[in-house]
Amino acid sequence: MELILLDADVAGLLHTELTKGLDGHRTAVLWACIAALDKAVPLIDEEYCAAYFARLRTLAGLAAARHIPAAI
Repeated sequence: MELILLDADVAGLLHTELTKGLDGHRTAVLWACIAALDKAVPLIDEEYCAAYFARLRTLAGLAAARHIPAAI
């Protein structure tokens, strides 16, 4: 996935989470974006860009953590 699309997707999903919450499909897309960021961030060789996408990954993780089923 291209970084600019990943950035836009995560931004849109975070906005949706903050305004009305994520449904099941959007939650799955957010987790897929997190997986893509986990793969991409270590490969970015420009420091500013790597830091930006690492922060984006952190924000995505915080939003996604709300959608982890509780352990019984």
